[in-house]
Amino acid sequence: MLKQFARMVSATALIASAPVHAQAVPEPGHWTFSITPYLWLPNVDGTLRYSAPSFAGSPEADLPGGSFPSDLKAALLLAGEARLDRWAAFTDFIYLRFAGHESKIKSIDFVSIGRDPVSSSLDAGTSSTLKGALWTLAGSYSVLDTHPGALEPFAGFRYFGVKASTDWNLSATVTAPIGSATFPRSGSVSQSENIWTAIAGVRGKVPFGDSHWSMTYYGDVGAGSSASTYQWLIGLNYDFHWGGFILAYRQLYYDEGNDKLIQSTTFSGPALGVTFRF
Repeated sequence: MLKQFARMVSATALIASAPVHAQAVPEPGHWTFSITPYLWLPNVDGTLRYSAPSFAGSPEADLPGGSFPSDLKAALLLAGEARLDRWAAFTDFIYLRFAGHESKIKSIDFVSIGRDPVSSSLDAGTSSTLKGALWTLAGSYSVLDTHPGALEPFAGFRYFGVKASTDWNLSATVTAPIGSATFPRSGSVSQSENIWTAIAGVRGKVPFGDSHWSMTYYGDVGAGSSASTYQWLIGLNYDFHWGGFILAYRQLYYDEGNDKLIQSTTFSGPALGVTFRF
């Protein structure tokens, strides 16, 4: 994945050094459309709290950041937009699958007893797999007369369907602090969630004078399905008459709270995409 990302960055640099052409300006009252396939290489940092009892207790697995894209096994990412004057509708679809992500059993819920911390020294090799789809759909309105598209409030929704599984290996069986319940040295557990949230935020694209360079920014917050979320992105664009390229940094956060699966989990990393306008 890193080699692929480096090749894409090199290709972008070569294209950017070629002769440039003026970006097409849409005529008033006419629809314009764009589609952006892109690559995102996020790091994952968070906690998985399994609620379905596994054996005598339910584990909580910590996903420490730091493995970067080496655990990313599959990705499909596509964004699109339809625009009429100041109004726009946009969508973003992401499918990611992480496998073999280094994890640690953080605690065990022994049902009636409660959650009992597990020493990290007991870990003898634990890994987690995450796969899921993220879909955003929203509408925006450009509020500035002199700089159309530079500031656009928007509202919409985001869906996050995720399936997680953890395979653990401990150096010893864990015994509940009260009673005779035990948690086995090795095993696996899996769980799925479907999270719907309403979102609102601002986005925009700010040109750098009369050049072909510009800056894209995006930020949203959302809540729903007993979950909170936010997302932000900042990127550098280079535009042609047919579209352009964007190199950005993106962060996505989810927290279901209570005893739900996704606990304070962040996906963050660089992204590179190409936009086609028609």
